[in-house]
Amino acid sequence: EPGDTAELGGYTFRLDGVRDVQGPNYVAARAQIQVSRNARAVTTLYPEKRIYTVQNMPMTEAAIDPGFTRDLYVSLGDSVSATAWIVRVQHKPFIDWIWGGCLLMALGGALAASDRRYRLAARRPQEQYAAAAAR
Repeated sequence: EPGDTAELGGYTFRLDGVRDVQGPNYVAARAQIQVSRNARAVTTLYPEKRIYTVQNMPMTEAAIDPGFTRDLYVSLGDSVSATAWIVRVQHKPFIDWIWGGCLLMALGGALAASDRRYRLAARRPQEQYAAAAAR
């Protein structure tokens, strides 16, 4: 319900309310969630529960606050009553660092493949086999 809070990973998530909004091809319930840490405001997130009018298909649009060392995800679930909603909050530490690790591995592989010693070592056995076959 509006005013309820949840704490996760040192962050406090407060539901300020849910209102109906009209999109180009959908109607949605949009929540306003205030995120704070140590009583200081961090951000405001707006997750949505959309219903697309053409196919009458419900979809959840998560609100994401990316950070250098963490990502915050908030998604709006189903309505429990006229004013109460299920809200899912997630704190994902170091998500962007996974991509950094992949880039670091690719850089290491490219650096190793470009090392001249490995190319020469791979060529030597072929030259030895060619010389032995010529005899």
